[in-house]
Amino acid sequence: MSDINQKCFGKNGGFSISFNQDYTSLSVVSNTGYRLFSLGSVDRVDEIFCSHDEDTKIAERLFSSSLVAVVTASEPNKLKVCHFKKGAEICNYGYPSEILSVKLNRSRLVVCLVDSIYIHNIRDMRLLHSIKGMAPNPRGLCTLSLLSHLAYPVANETGELQIFDAANQLRRLKLKAHDSPLSALNFSYNGVLLATASEKGTVIRVFCVKNGQKVHEFRRGVKRHVNIGSLNFSTCASFVVASSNTETVHIFRIDAKAIEQAERRCSIALEASAGSNNSSNSSSSSSEGGSEDDGGVVANGDPTAATNGGGWGMSFIAKAVTNYLPTNVVTDVFTQDRAYATIQLAEAGLRYECVMAKLEKEIRLLLACEDGFLYIYSFEDAKGGECKLIRAHDLRTPLHGITEVDIGGNENDENTNSINVNMTKSMLPAPGTYAGVLKGRPADRMSADSDWCHDLREAVEYPVKVTVPIYDEIQFPPVKPIAVE
Repeated sequence: MSDINQKCFGKNGGFSISFNQDYTSLSVVSNTGYRLFSLGSVDRVDEIFCSHDEDTKIAERLFSSSLVAVVTASEPNKLKVCHFKKGAEICNYGYPSEILSVKLNRSRLVVCLVDSIYIHNIRDMRLLHSIKGMAPNPRGLCTLSLLSHLAYPVANETGELQIFDAANQLRRLKLKAHDSPLSALNFSYNGVLLATASEKGTVIRVFCVKNGQKVHEFRRGVKRHVNIGSLNFSTCASFVVASSNTETVHIFRIDAKAIEQAERRCSIALEASAGSNNSSNSSSSSSEGGSEDDGGVVANGDPTAATNGGGWGMSFIAKAVTNYLPTNVVTDVFTQDRAYATIQLAEAGLRYECVMAKLEKEIRLLLACEDGFLYIYSFEDAKGGECKLIRAHDLRTPLHGITEVDIGGNENDENTNSINVNMTKSMLPAPGTYAGVLKGRPADRMSADSDWCHDLREAVEYPVKVTVPIYDEIQFPPVKPIAVE
């Protein structure tokens, strides 16, 4: 955990735990190295790798493959791309300053520094694009969708963010999600939605990635400002779960109709803008005073969004209470959705990474705490309410009787420039590999070291597990391996 986050949460459990992209695996990082676990059932967590390495800061695994991106405390400027099943470091990359976060999907690897972001093709680790001169981002806050949309903050004083198309290296949308600086943001599993929270932590907003329209506004609390520890969608994109430095975890429900309404509002706004510039100007001026809550304003937002969904009853109450309270306060409080379900923690002040995933065909809440424990809670998706703890796993010490799991992946992509690549002599790749070509060697010449050219490809690829349901075949169809020329 970064020093800034540690000050926010006040306590230190000694571990940093993160989930992979589809919540089927997690990594436990500490000052003695990192360990990887697979998640297949409520009663069992299988340790599949233990590094026994130096003090580790970051260890991010690509789905259920053997590729892991590692950053150590002794070399915070260096990213190590490893094949953990072989216990081998494939290559390492040096950057101008400390690496704060690393994000992966099946086509991109993103490295975030305090004032810049580097985007690599994960297939061959070519540097495709770099974003420099950013506003200082000391938390390394950014998120990468499985569709390769990248979101990151672009301001220190407000909660403004940029959505960048990392697949095509194009800027898409810029949103002012909150008045206060951002503290958390994350894409849904299908890449359609983006959830955000500010440093105040009282309101969670959900936006449509396609057009920037606000889909939902959830109120986490009104009495106190909190520090958001994690903000994640369920794999079905029907729920958002948020943890903070308090003793309560909140689960919010996404209404599919709200997404349709957000898309419809955008279409209506575009038609109105094209039809009459005068009416467009008047409507924009009238909307300036009505779309804030705890400091959140939506770029390209709709002035009627705050009043949709409240119903006759809420409108009547809002009008009545307006006589006693400011109009904007009444509108915000009565139109923000509350938590659909909650979890009451035994202790506040620790950081929890919270996700919702299917275990044994049931939706469960998984809370990975920096104290080194994984807590599994039940969840009633039909009625919500308070979730009950059903199992806790101690991940602090190496486990015995390790169960091996199937390894493998998929990939595709393009080209561009290169970054400063530092490899140890023993790790020098074959002349016919991508790094060999970048170093100026003939592409048609191979050597006895050619095994290294297969490591990155092998780490990214993995066979389909027939024992585990596949939920993303439509979004991510099988891709034929790209032959190294």
